[in-house]
Amino acid sequence: MSYYSISAILTSAQKVPCTFDLPIPNRGFLDDNPGGDIAAHTPLPLPLYLAELLAVQQLDNRPLLTLDLPSSLQPRVLNALKADAKSVDLRGQEVYFFEGAARVLELLEEEEVGDGLCEAFKKRAAEIADHARNARGGTSSGEGGEFLRGLDEWERGLFRAAHDSSKAVRMWMGEVKGAK
Repeated sequence: MSYYSISAILTSAQKVPCTFDLPIPNRGFLDDNPGGDIAAHTPLPLPLYLAELLAVQQLDNRPLLTLDLPSSLQPRVLNALKADAKSVDLRGQEVYFFEGAARVLELLEEEEVGDGLCEAFKKRAAEIADHARNARGGTSSGEGGEFLRGLDEWERGLFRAAHDSSKAVRMWMGEVKGAK
């Protein structure tokens, strides 16, 4: 994560579900209870940056809170990605879907989820590359346009890079052909 990365900052602000394992005195303001306490086993969505910090903290060798899988990484979404990765509107799930998932999965031991997301990204990346090579920049209507509207920010960056490089190669090929 880059200190100056806007996407990293915005990803850090996304709320993720957490459950406090221990009672926390005088922190009720996190749960709209000014001056109150947070009881043990209280579910509470927190910004990712705060959840990451608290998830690794321990008090008396017991974890302070447990980070839960966000709704965007629940089996319903993962099964849809597994069935047909390019049919899922990831932007509708989270604008920074893959970046947020990577940060959450660093803290959780969910190898199966990580493997499924890697496979989905590979399939989607191939589709993104196909659209980026399109002469119109992949802005066609229909199924392709719907797919492109559902790209998360990492994928949009990939699309821009692939489109720009494809355009540069076409220009270079034109210059090479013109020089002969």
